[in-house]
Amino acid sequence: MLAIAGGKGGCGKTTTALGVARAMARAGRRPVVVDADLDMPDLHRQAGVAQTPGVATAASRSAPLEVAHPSTCVDGVDVLPAAGASPVALASVLDALETSDRPVLLDCPAGAGPDGAVPLRAATHSVLVSTPTRQSLLDAVKTAAMARQLDSPPALTVVSRSEGDVDPTPLLGRQPTVHVPDVSLPPLEATEPATRYREVVKNLKKRNA
Repeated sequence: MLAIAGGKGGCGKTTTALGVARAMARAGRRPVVVDADLDMPDLHRQAGVAQTPGVATAASRSAPLEVAHPSTCVDGVDVLPAAGASPVALASVLDALETSDRPVLLDCPAGAGPDGAVPLRAATHSVLVSTPTRQSLLDAVKTAAMARQLDSPPALTVVSRSEGDVDPTPLLGRQPTVHVPDVSLPPLEATEPATRYREVVKNLKKRNA
């Protein structure tokens, strides 16, 4: 279970979650992406699925993934929206998914506040997402510290909208970094970002994450 986390809103967490999930699907897995951002849930929009049913309904099921939606935009990926869910419902669903034999990616809320603790506590590792700006990287530092405290250490950093000329290592540590360039097409429709998300999956596999 991977927490896709970052300190700043709009840094590319949802796109990264779906891009990495698609790369996993093309490698032969069928991942599920859970929207863990209860205040500003938008995973369903990018994935092209309905808002409901989602986490709130899944919490009442013995098999939560029964209510997951196949994405209409990202082949081979299922999505569990967050609309109407509470932190208690989300924690219950994540507990149930710990035994899943499918990859589970958690699209986390921005920042290092209490809401972000629920998915980070459930995940085995985290993937830090930031843009190359100094403020976004500094915000990601706080998220990384919380992830380590909650036993979901960062396995990799994704720097979105980046040409690779910023090195996040001094701030975020020595885990691998993948730079995803800014493109004119939507990132999930462009070739180069897809190549970088496959690189993310390869790095995660090497690190047993």
